[in-house]
Amino acid sequence: MSDDLQLSDLQLAIMRALWERGEASAAEVQSALADGGRDLAPTTVSTLLARLVKRGLVTARREGRGFHYLPAIAEGEIRTSMISRVTEHLFDGDVTALVSHLLRRSEISRDELAEVRRLILEAERAKENDDE
Repeated sequence: MSDDLQLSDLQLAIMRALWERGEASAAEVQSALADGGRDLAPTTVSTLLARLVKRGLVTARREGRGFHYLPAIAEGEIRTSMISRVTEHLFDGDVTALVSHLLRRSEISRDELAEVRRLILEAERAKENDDE
């Protein structure tokens, strides 16, 4: 697992803005962050975007006098990396403990439980096919 795929909350918010839009200017990212309750200076947003570009997580395309930013990595890759880190650090690599913890949350709905059951069945079928 690469530490390059570990993001702070603010970096993740920036990436989400890009994933939702496909591409965006720094001003559009700033606006999306403000809509989410994060009021940041334009220079701060530009600096954070430049750092994500340097890490290879975002690409920049010149547009007029400014740049448009595009995600260079899929949301799923970030999720996988970050969940792997949580699993390793908080649950000593025990996936069962992680899932048990999530299922014991009081706010999990019947619909969410049904979806988890469906996903478990799907995973079991995939494992059976792998074993054949």
